Amino acid sequence: MYKNIIFDLGNVLLSFNPKEYLKSKITEDKIDDVYKAIFQSEEWVMLDRGTITEKDAINNIIERNTTYRDDINLVFKDWYDILKPIEETVEVLQSLKENGYNIYYLSNFHELAFREVTTKNKFFELFDGGVVSYAEKLIKPEEEIYKLLLKRYNLKPEETIFIDDTKVNVDGASKLGIKAIFLENPKALRGSLKSLNVNIE
Repeated sequence: MYKNIIFDLGNVLLSFNPKEYLKSKITEDKIDDVYKAIFQSEEWVMLDRGTITEKDAINNIIERNTTYRDDINLVFKDWYDILKPIEETVEVLQSLKENGYNIYYLSNFHELAFREVTTKNKFFELFDGGVVSYAEKLIKPEEEIYKLLLKRYNLKPEETIFIDDTKVNVDGASKLGIKAIFLENPKALRGSLKSLNVNIE
């Protein structure tokens, strides 16, 4: 019987679509280059791991991409605004909590962004705990970050479900005996949980 449900955050509970965001900030002809410069940079991963400050990350990215200095600064200025709650999955989270399940988060996240979303979104009050990458200097799909969550909250893998929108992260959880749901469409979450006999009515 499943007792514990672990949620990823980005594109599970909070929408994260940087290319759509870029369309609102810069001209079409720059989007691919600026996207690669920021969201595919080594600094972006370092921010998840908590090994660089956002200020230093911006400086490093601009240093490599001086042509786009103004665009990069503009994009970083309020990028947290793209992290909006996904109502379908937030409702599932609330139902699970009401039905007595233990609810946790496990997410790769930047420090400043995490502070922002936890302040803005009341659903974080529903969690029984969680692990976020920047605070632990670990990122999914590294085995240690899953083990840390299990150990910290005394969770048994066979009683635990993990939900993530990234296949390698799902595979990382599965290797430890956690039942993992690869969530490609947030609207499908309720059905996926019902198929595992999870009570979310």
